[in-house]
Amino acid sequence: MTGGPGRKIILEDGQEFLGQGFGAAGERILEIVFNTSMVGYQEILSDPSYTDQAVVMTYPLIGNYGMAAEDYETERPSIGALIVREYNDEPSNFRSEETLGSVMERFGIVGVSGVDSRKLDRSIRDYGSRKALITDAATPLAEGLERLRSAELPRDAVSRVSCGAPWEARAEEERFHVVAIDCGMKRNIVRSLTRRGCRVSVVPWDTPAEAIEALRPDGVFLSNGPGDPRDVPETVRTVRALLGRFPVFGICLGHQIIALAYGAEIYKLKFGHRGGNHPVRELCSGRIEITSQNHSYAVAAESIADTALVVTHLNLLDGTVEGISCEADRAFSVQYHPESAPGPQDSTYLFDRFLRAMERGVGHAQTKRHP
Repeated sequence: MTGGPGRKIILEDGQEFLGQGFGAAGERILEIVFNTSMVGYQEILSDPSYTDQAVVMTYPLIGNYGMAAEDYETERPSIGALIVREYNDEPSNFRSEETLGSVMERFGIVGVSGVDSRKLDRSIRDYGSRKALITDAATPLAEGLERLRSAELPRDAVSRVSCGAPWEARAEEERFHVVAIDCGMKRNIVRSLTRRGCRVSVVPWDTPAEAIEALRPDGVFLSNGPGDPRDVPETVRTVRALLGRFPVFGICLGHQIIALAYGAEIYKLKFGHRGGNHPVRELCSGRIEITSQNHSYAVAAESIADTALVVTHLNLLDGTVEGISCEADRAFSVQYHPESAPGPQDSTYLFDRFLRAMERGVGHAQTKRHP
């Protein structure tokens, strides 16, 4: 394809990366991160967990199979920008309905192609995620650095991507009723529950515990989402009030929120985990799962000792905590995405584990353990 208008990326340390623009026009100041997935750029683009982030794809060719309506993870993508080595604007796929660039233009997502993505990824790996300015190629470096110094990244991402009002997804043969707290939930999580016979009542991130209890669920699910879990103390309080009363299952941001509800601590990783190729060991079985991940924060392992939690999964690359549980409360969570689409699918058994937890008793009849 013919190159678009000149764009460049300016990092806080003064590095510049030149390329061409695609997608929407405009200037953005975002947190820059990388993703190591080889497929699934549509799911990445539409994952609410990437709100306000500029994602650099390590795989060099992006856009080649187009976009399909049924593959979106949310109706309105909120990712900040997509940065690629080579963008293909002529997809070849019988399912393709639009090009990646046209979708990005419609949703106001800026793109940069033609950059040295290997060098940029190594910079993120070596120096960590940080603020980046995506701007016109003619912007002077000194001016760009001043804009970066004076800018602050927003911390209200969950409230912007959570549903505005409760809604419901029905299953063909309903066995359980699950209330899902939406902190930026991916569509495939709802699909994974409904195909297992769960009616899913989705509620906003700040729904109080009393309102959830009034829905009389068999279990409570806590979704993925963007940002620092310490920015949503309302959700942490809600989960703390529900622990021991209902089976609780959390994914990604939901995993971190459950840890905070039990009194564990959270810290920010240098460059996060993002991609579909992270090996994780389940400690009780020794089984190794290849997982899909997307997060900047992790649960501090040393802080778990003084809680009712136990560690159930560990990341084999850096030893970070990937799963926790409290058997007495029928509460558990994982840092990775067992529902991941297009994959890997090594961890879908966790949804069945949630169903078994709900089978052990009617949720609203349980005794509250955590005042």
